[in-house]
Amino acid sequence: MAKMTAIRMVLSIVASKGWSLHQIDMKNAFLHGDLAKDIYITPPQGLFSSSVGVCKLKCSLYSLRQALRAWFENFRTNLLGFSFTQCQHDSSLFIQTTVASIVHLLIYVDDMVIIGFDHVSVQHLKQQLQASFHMKDLGDLHYFLGLEVHSDPKGLFLHQQKYTDDLISLVGLQIVVPMDTPLEVNVKYLCDEGDILPNPLLYHQLVGSLNYLTITRPEISFAVQQVSQFMHTPRHFHLDVVRCIIRYLKGTSYQGFCFPTWTSLTLMGL
Repeated sequence: MAKMTAIRMVLSIVASKGWSLHQIDMKNAFLHGDLAKDIYITPPQGLFSSSVGVCKLKCSLYSLRQALRAWFENFRTNLLGFSFTQCQHDSSLFIQTTVASIVHLLIYVDDMVIIGFDHVSVQHLKQQLQASFHMKDLGDLHYFLGLEVHSDPKGLFLHQQKYTDDLISLVGLQIVVPMDTPLEVNVKYLCDEGDILPNPLLYHQLVGSLNYLTITRPEISFAVQQVSQFMHTPRHFHLDVVRCIIRYLKGTSYQGFCFPTWTSLTLMGL
């Protein structure tokens, strides 16, 4: 599965170079996996007569532990056959370099992002994938892993407004007054303040969602880091702090992260 750092890197290249950005969805991806070992399953009741004990699988199925690995290995083998090379730092990133073009493919389970400056090479890759797998061309990238992507001449704008709105609805804060800051000023957060939550599941879910929002909302990183310290034994006071962060997001759900077209790809250290 693609790392978020790789996704942001690919999007920054698109913004800086002005390359095209495409999305592909693989249908029934796990059914394309080839099994390296013999696996037998008990057939569903009523499928065969009672005399049939087990069935030997010819290919992987959903819910198999080997399904994801088998699918990715099959996909990887095909891409290497298309003259792609696999990135050493992120195994989900594949690169094809020729004299005339450069194409990058990033995969997350069965969702793929393809970028390249040569439209012909990108279309040729789509045709190769179509011949090998059952896929759906989703066109230009607009929504990927909860990230909403908008492209214009000024660059790429990433935000998670829908993801944020779903989080606000989960907590039931649709009609509350938004806060100006994610945390109250000069408040000390202690691990033993207040009563322990009887069921910490909601707290864990909210903090995990807030961590994912930091992808496009880096200004809440410190606040999320504060509430993440109490994941082991969260208390009612800590849940109130989480609600404050979400109230801040309610008034700023449209904000996000921008990759301008003039972004430099030169690596600099200070």
